[in-house]
Amino acid sequence: MLIHETAHQTGLPARRIRYYESLGLIRPARQPGGNYRRFSHADVERLRFIGGARRAGLSLDEVAAVLRHRDKGVAPCGEVLAAIDRQIGSVEGALEDLRRLRARLHRLRREGAALPRDDVLGERCICSLVKTLA
Repeated sequence: MLIHETAHQTGLPARRIRYYESLGLIRPARQPGGNYRRFSHADVERLRFIGGARRAGLSLDEVAAVLRHRDKGVAPCGEVLAAIDRQIGSVEGALEDLRRLRARLHRLRREGAALPRDDVLGERCICSLVKTLA
């Protein structure tokens, strides 16, 4: 099938499919003697995996490692689970950072609301608190 059909089947934009092709994540799809890319059912399934893995937060390097395992005939399930575990850890860390930021912002808002709001120089108002944040 042509690239626009492949894009429709996979939910990936054609430019992203071409990008994945340029990275070697899918085989080059150009047909000899023509400018049209033709993709097989196997290419569509591979692209669906790539798209899903990216939506799950896996990096392109992680996706490439999984595909190399699969291409060698090795089940990549352990690799996928490990990548998902790393992603969970990353998300948990980001959530904790956001919780700390939220607490800091609430404190800053509470303390800043009690300060004058007419300090043009920013020496005794919310601006003075903001500039001293560590």
